[in-house]
Parts: sequence; C-alpha cells; structure tokens
Amino acid sequence: MGADEAASPLPQLRLDELLDELQARIDAVRGTRDRVHSLLEAVLSVGRELDLTQVLRRIVEAAAVLADARYAALGVIGADGETLSQFHTVGLSQEEIAAIGPYPTGKGILGELIHRPEPLRLADLSAHAASHGFPANHPVMRTFLGVPVRVREQVFGNLYLTEKRGGAQFDTDDETVISTLAVAAGVAIDNARLYEESQRRQRWLHASAEITRGLLSGSPRAEVLELIARRAREITGAELADVSVPLPGSDRLTVELALGADAAARRGLTVPAEGTLSGAAYAGGAPATSADLDADPRFTAGPRRFEGMGPAVAVPLGAATGEVQGVLLLARPSGQPEFSTEEIGPLLGFADQAALALELAARRDDAEQLALLEDRDRIARDLHDLAIQRLFATGMTLQSAARFIEHPGAADRVVRAVGDLDETIKIIRSTIFGLRARDRDATHSLRAQVALVVGEAQEALGFAPRLSMEGLLDTDVSAELAEQVTAVLREALSNAARHSRADRVEVALRATGTDVVLTVADNGIGIPADGRRSGLNNLAERADRAGGTFELRTPEDHGTHLVWKAPLTQP
Repeated sequence: MGADEAASPLPQLRLDELLDELQARIDAVRGTRDRVHSLLEAVLSVGRELDLTQVLRRIVEAAAVLADARYAALGVIGADGETLSQFHTVGLSQEEIAAIGPYPTGKGILGELIHRPEPLRLADLSAHAASHGFPANHPVMRTFLGVPVRVREQVFGNLYLTEKRGGAQFDTDDETVISTLAVAAGVAIDNARLYEESQRRQRWLHASAEITRGLLSGSPRAEVLELIARRAREITGAELADVSVPLPGSDRLTVELALGADAAARRGLTVPAEGTLSGAAYAGGAPATSADLDADPRFTAGPRRFEGMGPAVAVPLGAATGEVQGVLLLARPSGQPEFSTEEIGPLLGFADQAALALELAARRDDAEQLALLEDRDRIARDLHDLAIQRLFATGMTLQSAARFIEHPGAADRVVRAVGDLDETIKIIRSTIFGLRARDRDATHSLRAQVALVVGEAQEALGFAPRLSMEGLLDTDVSAELAEQVTAVLREALSNAARHSRADRVEVALRATGTDVVLTVADNGIGIPADGRRSGLNNLAERADRAGGTFELRTPEDHGTHLVWKAPLTQP
C-alpha cells in the first residue's frame, strides 16, 4: 500500500459519521428517558389529587407539557353522550376565552372524537371533512391530536391538543405518550369520583341525622324545611333552593321557601304546575332535570325568576309514599356541571325526609286542632251541665220568690233578673253551638281561599304577589269573618292592578289570637288625589261592620300600605 493511500481521509470520515450516529442515538435515548421521566411525574402529579376539578386541570396541564403543545383542553361528555358538559383549557387567558364566547359543545372535530372515540392526529385540522371553522377571535390552530379518556371502559371525555411548538407535527411518540397519560387520567378521575362520592354520602348522612333530630324534637315545619333546603343546596353546590307546595283546589304551586339568588323575590310566588320544572316533577312523581333552566323552552310558565341559572333538578317530596306533597328545586349558575345520577339518587332519599317533615307538621297541626276542639267540647259540656243548669235553677227560684214579694218595685226587679238569666242562657247555648262547630272542608279554608285570590290576581297585575300567612287562620277566624277578609283582599289587589302601576305587591295575613290582620303593600305611585274612592269606602265600611279598623297610608318611598284589621270575636 502506498503512502498516498495510507493518508486517505475516508476512514476518518467514516468514524465521524459513526460518532455522530452514536451521539444521535444517545440523544434519542436521553430524550426518551427524559420524556418517560416527565410522563411518570405527570402520572404521579395527577394521581395525588382527590378533588375532581383539580384532577382535570392537572391532566390538561400535563398533556400540554408532554406533547409540547401550545393549547390543550379536556372536554367532559355530558349525560346525553352527544355533547360536552365541561371544557377545561390551557393556553388561553380569561380575556381571550371571554372574547371567543361560550365553550364548545361538541361540534366539528371535537364531535368527531365523541362519535368515534379513538386517537386522531391531523396535520391541518381545517382540512378535515368534519371541520366547521373557528368562531370570531379564536386563535389560529393547525396541527391537532385528540385522545379519548376512559373511566372503567366508559368514555369520560377527550383530550384535545393543538399547535405543537416549533411548527412541527404531532407524531406517533406524542400519541403514545398522551394515550398513556389518558389511561392514568382515567384511573385518577375514577379515584377522585369515588372519593367525592364517599364525601358526599358522608355529608348526606350527617344532614339526615341533623334533620331527624329536628323532626323528633318537634321543631316547627318552617325550620325543618329550611334546614332540608339549606343542606341540599350546600351538598350539591346549588345556587338556589326552592320548596314549592300545591295550592288546594287549583293546578298551581306556591313557593313556600326560597334560599339564595334573590330569594325574597321568589318566596310566596304562585306558578302554574304546567310549564315549570317543579310542576313537571310534581305531576310525574319523579325527578325532572334541565341543562339550562333559564333558557329551557319546556319551562317558560310563570314570571321570569331564574336569570343566570343553568343546570337544575326538581325532586318530588313524598314520591316513595305515592302522595307528592311538594317539590324541592335546586339550580346552579350557567356553565356549572349538570346534576348527575350519583347526586340525584341521595337527593331523592333526602326529599323523602322533607316529605316526612311536611307530614309530621301536618299531623302535629291536626293534633293541636284536635286538642283544641276536644278542649272546646269539654268547656261546652261544663257550660251545659253546670252553668246552664245552675242558672236555670236560680231563675226558677227567683221566679217562685217573686210571688211572695209584696213590694211592687222589688218584684219587678226580680222578674227582670229572671229575664236576664234567660237571655244569658241563650247566649251560653249559642256559644256552646259555636264551640262544637267543626272546621270547614280544607278546600274552603281561609288559607286556601287567600292563596287562590292571590293566584288569580297574577294575570291582572302581570306578576305574582308575594304571600305570607301565619297564625291559626283556619281555626280562629269564623266563616263570616273569612268571607270579609277574602273580599277585602280581592278589592285591594284589584285596586293595585288598576291604579298603582306597581311591579311588586306583598300580601301578609295573620291571626294574632285577638284579631285578624290583612296587610297589602305595593311600590306603585300611591293613591291619586282625584281618584275614585268607592273601593276604599267599601273597605272602610267592611271594617266598621266587623268592628275593626281600616288604615291606608303612602310611605315616603312611594307606594301604598293598606292595613285591614278586625277582632276574631265579632260584635
């Protein structure tokens, strides 16, 4: 071999190529090792969380880092299996999200993974047949990687990654890593859901025990109902909670209790059973749900009262016994998760406790009224057996003695005394008859009549008046006085509808033990100085006939305040 051939650079070049290839392999191995290490860290990070919302957030963040993607999102599939109920994003600021508008619901490319849950890689997502384009203010996105997330073999949602950094495309390694993360994410989501369910069950048990204590201790119906609604609202994360009960003799419901989200405006409202979420649960005897209560076209009856509310559920009270006594309505703000079957199940049991509270309260009222009636019967018997007989005997004695009184004036006085005793006996007998008179049929009770009058006024007013009642209205108020009260209420609401121009009317009726007091207040323009007074004169005359008073005043902040009062014992 010659000297020139020995000095040839070819062996050296070959060695450099081998060294470069070795270095590339070492870098690839190091990169793979680093990526596997990052994947393990991500899996551990996701698995450490027990709060479901935080788990979902960490999954999205980990996916973006592992695939080196600028944007990442996790869409949770709703109960219908067709749309997205939640959407967690990474890479967009709150200002950008607000400018884009509502989160996607599962159309286009996102819907492609819902209907075909398998990995999808695209070099240009706009070229796909299912692409529908982007809304205004949406950033440009070309490269795409989508991977389904399964929990116990059921598709929970999908991971969406776009815009791999450096202008590269997502490759098989990215797909493998994200698919591995999706498996770990499914386990973490399942754990978080199980933990969340156990915590929720424990809270339901504590709440049930608290309510049972309230029932057994004889707490008033209103307190127990408020406790039930408050605990249900807290445990489910609802913004508002309403308890509605049926109005006797009508097809309407009245909101007896309202919590959260402008509760004062809803309390006392009377709404149709048909065309409302509460009415659907009441009529069907089963839970009724809505994904968007404020905009649901099925439930538009009654005044507008759920602005900004989204997912909602209404559960009947007493469905297990076959006799629905009311409805518990819970609603969350728009954009919040829908009520799941795991939440509705315990809620039904809780609703049965609410029905028990209503039933016990009704039985307690019945027992109190029965005790009152029995006491009246005893008083009637004592009056008849003791007072009347003794008065009668005294009268006969005086009558006999009058024959032997020689002084004419004294004899006349004795005779008049006997006449007074006869009149006293008649009064006592009429009192006995009143004590023994039983209550009228429930559908003709004063409470039911007042609720019906208020419900009928809604059409004329254009909104539902707020109604509150307290006291033994059906026990202490006589039939004649109840007729006067309902007539006065009907006239007052009619005046408010014709003249007040109000957008709020409040009705309060209470029996104090000595009087019945009806108050009707509105925020209208007050009483016109030159207006007709026939209706007001009629109310005043009714008060005079009942031995009561009638007061009408205009507060400083405008409106009209009417107070009609009459004694329970009529003159």
